This record gives sequence, structure tokens and C-alpha cells, in this order.
Amino acid sequence: MRKPVALALLLSLVLAQGAPAFDLPWRKPPPAPEPAPRPVVSTVVSDDMTAGPSMPGVIAARIEVALGFQTLGRVTARNVDIGDAVRKGQVLATLNPEDLRGDVRAAQAAVDAATVELRTAQASADRTRALAQRNVASAAQLEQVERALIAARAAEQQAESELIRARDAEGFAEMRAPFNGVISAVFANAGAVVSAGEPVVQLSTQKGIEAVIDLPDIALSRIRHGDPYEVWSESDPDRLLPATVSLIEPVADAVTRTRRIHLALQDDADLRLGALVRARPSSKAATRLALPEAAVLERDGAPHVWVVTRTGDDARVALRRIAAPGPALNGRVTVESGLSPGEEVVIRGIHSLTEGQSVGQSVTP
Repeated sequence: MRKPVALALLLSLVLAQGAPAFDLPWRKPPPAPEPAPRPVVSTVVSDDMTAGPSMPGVIAARIEVALGFQTLGRVTARNVDIGDAVRKGQVLATLNPEDLRGDVRAAQAAVDAATVELRTAQASADRTRALAQRNVASAAQLEQVERALIAARAAEQQAESELIRARDAEGFAEMRAPFNGVISAVFANAGAVVSAGEPVVQLSTQKGIEAVIDLPDIALSRIRHGDPYEVWSESDPDRLLPATVSLIEPVADAVTRTRRIHLALQDDADLRLGALVRARPSSKAATRLALPEAAVLERDGAPHVWVVTRTGDDARVALRRIAAPGPALNGRVTVESGLSPGEEVVIRGIHSLTEGQSVGQSVTP
């Protein structure tokens, strides 16, 4: 009788403490508590092409011509300076004409001498032909004077050609503008001796200006011919001018290892040649999102990223395939499809996640 009472008393004490000292066969063990969601290092993707920094550039003319004299001489006058607007046919610079005039006089004297020689040879040939008809002159003598006559005619033609060349060179003493434009550079001053073809001034067209920027090769993978850009002057940043990529130079600069990009501006753009400007891809361009290179995971031979979806306090990750990213630039790559601006992407610990895994708040790396 005492044993059942003692057992009942012991059982009541254990139950009162709330923790049984042993498991009963009919009692189920309590479920294990779920681990807290792991925090993730993530970032929100954005359109880096439009939100990124702008690139410096300079305004240049689409057509620029370096003008020089077509003959050797000393520059006696330069009638224009940088920034001067000139008209077609206007005299830009002149050479000392005395040397050129002396060449013309020498060439004229050579023509006169050749003409006298030709007349003498012609008269000698006429006499020898008459004597040959009367069998007084031999055939050898007739052949000799005929050769002399032909040589005299050739000498006269050569002298006349030299005279024409000297007169043309005398006209080269004046440098005239081949088209309407503005002087954008000066290479020689009055008093300098220049050779034929050496640049003296540079003439640029006033219509058809463009902005030129320099970019490294790795950044050119995001630029295509015809891409829209926005250009503005540093003195007026609120006035944006539309431009398009008209040329990507194929040869890189030997010093900076960059290539020059030409951005064609519209005809109504009134920026001055040589003005400093800034350029960036237009907000109307195709969206190219940028994200860290470490966020891309190769799975089944294709690039993927872990995208975080947050609903209230619940956040889970899902693996998503993206388009092949472009080359990395400063640790970042561009993606043209597969993501939308504002989506959260995991950038650290991407190899230890599973599909649908619950994650915590985003932390700074």
C-alpha cells in the first residue's frame, strides 16, 4: 500500500518541476528549434551605364585639314590666328616671292635659249636637205642634222615645261582657304622657313562638330556604333545635347592604351571648338545592369546569380540564369538581360546557398 503512494508522490514532484527525468514510452520528444536565417552579403543592381560617372571630352570638328605651302620658301606673312573665321579663297599666308620670281626668270631664259637652238637646228636641217637633193650632202650628214633637230625640239619642250612649273610655283606663294571654316591651330609664324607640305595652319569646318572621349579597351565592350549619348558643357551642366557614337577608332594610343570615341552632335549644337565637355550614355539607351563579378555563379555551363525575394519578414533566395556578362571592369560586369533594376543579388557565399533557402538581413561586406 505504501509503494503506490510513494510512486505517485514522486511522479507528482517531477511533473511539478516541468522537466521529466526520463521519457515515457507514450511521450513524444519536443521538436528541435529552427536555426535563425543566416545573413547575406548582397547588393541592389542598378543601371551603371546611366548612373555612373561621366567621361571628360573635348569638342572637335569632323573635318580638319592641315594646310601647307606646295613649295619651299620663307613665310613673309600669316594673316590669320587661332579662332579666326575664314571664307573660301581667302589668303591665309604668303611666302617670299623673290626667290620664286627668280626661278620664273631663269626658266624663261632657258626657254629663250632653247628656242634659238631650235631655230638654228631647223635652218641647218633645211640647208642639208636641199644639198642632199642635189647630191652634194651625204646621207650621213642629213641623218646627223635630223637628229640635232629632234633634240632641239625636245629641249625646247622641256624648257617650256620648266617655265610652266616655275609659274605655278610662283602662284603657290599664296595659301588660300579651300573651304569656309575656322582656324583651329597654327604651326608656323612669319619669318620661318618651311618646306613643301609642312603644316602652317589647321582649318576646321564650322558645321558638323563632334565630341571625342578616350576609353580603355575593356570598357569598349559596352559601346556600340550608334549608341545614344548625352553631352554637356562644364560651364552649363543643365543643357544636355544629344549625340550618337559615330566612330570607334581601331588603333589604341601608344602611351595611354586608350581608344578614341567620336560622338556626333546635331547641326544646331553651338559649342566652341576645343571646349571641354562631359559625356555619358543617354538614359534612353538599352538597360545594361552592373553587378560585382563575384556574384556570378557558373552552373551547368551557364552564368547564374542568387536573387533574394523579401516578403515581410521572410526572405528566400532563388537561382536565376542571366545573359553572358561582359568583360569585368574594376571588378564589375554588365548584364543585358535576366535581371531588373532594383533586384537584390547575393555577392558573397554564393556556393553555400540552396534553392529556396531562408536568409536574413543584408549586411555590408
